[in-house]
Amino acid sequence: MKKDFSKISFLSLFLLFSVAPQLIQARKNNSQMLTVKSTTFETNNTKMRRGINIGNALEAPNEGDWGVVIKDEYFKIIREAGFDTVRIPIRWSNHAGSVPPYKIDDNFFKRVDWVVNKSLEQGLITIINIHHYEEIMQKPEGHEDRFLALWKQISEHYRNYPDTLYFELLNEPNGALTSDIWNKFIEEAVSIIRETNPTRKIIIGPADWNSVYKLKELKVPEGDKNIIVTFHFYTPFEFTHQGAEWVSPSPPVGKKWIGNEAEQKQITDELDIAVRWATEHNNISLFMGEFGAYSKADMASRVRWTYFVAREAEKRNIAWAYWEFCSGFGAYDPVKNEWREDLLNALIPPPNKYYVSVDTEHGSILGSGWYNEGSYATIKISETSLGFLVQDVFDHFEGLGSRDIVIDARTVKVYVNGPRIIRAVWRKDYTMALLTTLGVGIILGVAILLYKMQRFSLLSVDFRNATLHSSLVLFSLHTFLRLGSLKLKQQR
Repeated sequence: MKKDFSKISFLSLFLLFSVAPQLIQARKNNSQMLTVKSTTFETNNTKMRRGINIGNALEAPNEGDWGVVIKDEYFKIIREAGFDTVRIPIRWSNHAGSVPPYKIDDNFFKRVDWVVNKSLEQGLITIINIHHYEEIMQKPEGHEDRFLALWKQISEHYRNYPDTLYFELLNEPNGALTSDIWNKFIEEAVSIIRETNPTRKIIIGPADWNSVYKLKELKVPEGDKNIIVTFHFYTPFEFTHQGAEWVSPSPPVGKKWIGNEAEQKQITDELDIAVRWATEHNNISLFMGEFGAYSKADMASRVRWTYFVAREAEKRNIAWAYWEFCSGFGAYDPVKNEWREDLLNALIPPPNKYYVSVDTEHGSILGSGWYNEGSYATIKISETSLGFLVQDVFDHFEGLGSRDIVIDARTVKVYVNGPRIIRAVWRKDYTMALLTTLGVGIILGVAILLYKMQRFSLLSVDFRNATLHSSLVLFSLHTFLRLGSLKLKQQR
């Protein structure tokens, strides 16, 4: 039978032009769907800058034991505040078998998955680690196989996750886990991870609680360009951990951090140790994985310290993660469901705003806070003298500049053109002590005189003169004390 190719050609063209647009649109739609799916966890961040730890949650013996249960909304709150990184400490060792194959509990894995996914969905670089593995610090050789088995399971489990999920081998190696032993564990663990995650970022840190002073003993796997080195920063410890219940002996509460030259140098010297070491090791990336000051320190000092440490780290191109989100060091109040604004601003300063810090050794002072650049902050001290015999008297404000305005003896307006530190300076005043001593001396002198006059039977003869003399003495004493009282009122 002869085929009519003209009809077939016409029909083919008709179908082509009628169906092609739908096919093209369907392909576009399908492509868009694939794009959305493939970029669910993608982020615009190419590297870490500013992060925060969600501590006291998954690294507790069980989540919630230390008062923190991670909520889904936390990650959105963190991202919207301006952070790009979240570090999630995890106590895997409490949820894995104690004998081979050291299997991690499935339900715990699912919980970690949920938390990690919620973080990645917000476009946050997400760090998971092995945290509070206390047994390995005490008997490292006895837990080597278990440690490596944990990382084999973790690395295989997350092998297909996006590259914005980072692995941190172990938090704060210490105790019997010396640098030599730890370096051996690092080499073995990295080798295991690289079997399934050849290019994933791996974070390692030195021994002795991730101390900068132990960086010189840390051995970094050669030829691996995806290694980041971490250190933790709590200097000075007596300030950052004052009143910490888990420290024995606990540093006493009341230590302030003013930000004077010596205090700043103590911090910059330690940061420079890390920078010098990194420079000598092919400019390896640095990560200050923990820093913070406990809530028993005064807030003004915490803000000053946090702001200074964060800015100095940034100057040196060191990424950081504040310790921590919503517990004892927390920048976020989980009861009020709001950021502690002063701390948040110290971590991520708002544009064109600076912190004016005020401090006084005695009494109280008002005016600390964040102010717009170019505005004036009103600083006022509540009392100008305290005490009775030996008084603490307000003398002057330290830290004033040429554009600041003195309003009266206790008030000043400070021009905000950058971070400002204003300190009330006091002096000792012994006027009342001298007057009181003089008065007591006069009274004793009169008493002795009267006693002697009576003893020599002269009282009756010279009683009128003695009375007149005593009256003059008492009048003088009254005048002295009256002047002292007026002086006190003027000072107040």
